[in-house]
Amino acid sequence: MGDHGMKDDDYYTAQVCLNGHAINEVLESVDDSDQRFCDTCGAQTITACQTCGTVIRGRYRHLGFTPAPAYSPPSYCHGCGKPHPWTASSLQAARALADELGELSSDEKELLKGSLDDLVADTPRTALAATRFKRLVAKAGPVVADGFKQILIDVVSESAKKMMWG
Repeated sequence: MGDHGMKDDDYYTAQVCLNGHAINEVLESVDDSDQRFCDTCGAQTITACQTCGTVIRGRYRHLGFTPAPAYSPPSYCHGCGKPHPWTASSLQAARALADELGELSSDEKELLKGSLDDLVADTPRTALAATRFKRLVAKAGPVVADGFKQILIDVVSESAKKMMWG
């Protein structure tokens, strides 16, 4: 089992807005804390994958006395593997930004856009994608680098974050 034997009932259900803001990471245990719309951006909130209906995993239930790590909504559905709306829109925005870069050739833009999926999901190609991303974005300049960071920071895998932004 890919989740090391963890079942859905080992997690609370999370409520997340379509832009990826965590509204409630322990939906079953907190009274009256659910919201139909995000108070940060106004987007509709969801508690399940829009493709397959699998609940969005929130905080792990059995943490014991260990302090709970900060919760971040998952990038992909663990039921069907499709990107959640916040991941899909971040990737779309990053691809659109790449298309705007006059400092890069068409081939470089395509390389950059092709690397994005491997930055979001930890794959054997993540290190290559992070290296390529850093090289191409550096060529475009610090303002562009900051733009990509603002778009991708919440959906990029932890290992890619370390390689890209320290």
